[in-house]
Amino acid sequence: MADYTIVIHGGAGTILKEDMTEQLENAYQRGLQEALDVSYAVLDQGGTAVNAVKAALVLLEDNVLFNAGRGSVFTKKGVQEMDAAIMDGSDLAAGAVAGVRNVRNPIELATEVMRNSNHVFLSGKGANDFAIKQGVKLEPDEYFFSQFRYDQWKAIRDSDNYSLDHTHHHLEELLKDKKFGTVGAVARDSKGNLAAATSTGGMTNKKYGRIGDSPVIGSGTYANNKTCAISCTGHGEMFIRCVAAYDVSCLMEYKGLSLQEAMEKVVNEKLVSLSGEGGMIGVDAAGNAAMVLNSAGMYRGVRNNKGVNNVYIYR
Repeated sequence: MADYTIVIHGGAGTILKEDMTEQLENAYQRGLQEALDVSYAVLDQGGTAVNAVKAALVLLEDNVLFNAGRGSVFTKKGVQEMDAAIMDGSDLAAGAVAGVRNVRNPIELATEVMRNSNHVFLSGKGANDFAIKQGVKLEPDEYFFSQFRYDQWKAIRDSDNYSLDHTHHHLEELLKDKKFGTVGAVARDSKGNLAAATSTGGMTNKKYGRIGDSPVIGSGTYANNKTCAISCTGHGEMFIRCVAAYDVSCLMEYKGLSLQEAMEKVVNEKLVSLSGEGGMIGVDAAGNAAMVLNSAGMYRGVRNNKGVNNVYIYR
């Protein structure tokens, strides 16, 4: 039986200790730990990497603290448009959705696309129609309403500005500057298979149906049993231009770099050269985990069958 590992993230960016109340910090740590525990239980019972990463993301999508699912930010039009992707490293099967509305768990819909659609990527109304056909749970607009996200959108909705993620008014403390709200998970299961999944509500006040890197296979999400599974969070445009997730796999496959080395090269050299801020999590074919960021913080955690069980917020 192979070693098994789950790694998760809940977004990166300007996440500073001095901007965080103890109450809020504890809430984030609790949310991360719960997602780790639920997904680790899947692996511990012999479940697949795909089911483990999906389980982690369902919990994070249901947690209003994170910009995905229920906690998704408001677009220019004052609605939520969500993106998600999942990939199975054993056969390179993948499913992704972009610009979906009212879907409680976009990662569930991405999984349905992977398993039951004969396609990889569905968007907008078509993706929603497919959700209805597959019986994926929908929620009314009110489910996705949170006052602090609404206040944050209201402050910039009449401008052409967009915001990378949330400033918290109603969570006791104002969190300033740039935050990239995305949730993600990567896993290696006891059979040695890898999987990756990513989900996001995108950017506050985004226009034109903007899509970031999260649902783009190879940019924000990638898994291949030969090399690694990667989930990214950051300024999506730069991650797309760098094909960031797949580049880690390439550096491992063709240059023989380790997971840690490949991730550091992409995050701290390639992305930095384009002023791309953020981070990524990864797990390799041997079950090694890595979490690399070039921003001030990244909500993240790792748990494996050797007793490692840690969550982190700051760099």
